[in-house]
Amino acid sequence: MFAVIKTGGKQYRVVPDDVLEVGKIEGEVGSIVQLNEVLVLGGDTPVLGAPTVAGASVAVEVLDHKRGPKVIAFKKRRRKNSRRKRGYRDEITVLRISEILADGAKPTKGPRPKKEKVAKAPAAEAAE
Repeated sequence: MFAVIKTGGKQYRVVPDDVLEVGKIEGEVGSIVQLNEVLVLGGDTPVLGAPTVAGASVAVEVLDHKRGPKVIAFKKRRRKNSRRKRGYRDEITVLRISEILADGAKPTKGPRPKKEKVAKAPAAEAAE
């Protein structure tokens, strides 16, 4: 099953366990957020929204908040001694699609547990 969602003025085709970067969304890292603007629910019998599918939503887990690459807008008017340099970086949220919900259902899956790092033994102890 797949869904086409709209967030931040863009549309994304998503399936469960997809990881994608979208424009900034409110939510704590590790929490589950529901996106309600579902345009298409796909599968055996696709459902098209007009403009959205009623009662459908996508549950996503917020993995990270970060900033995108630096974009520089540089304007120069030759022979006029006129230059303007302006730059910015987009705020980005990294999401993992946990499940696609229909008919007003609530999310059943919680956030995934974090993997704990295993401490490696020092090389001096391994040589003994």
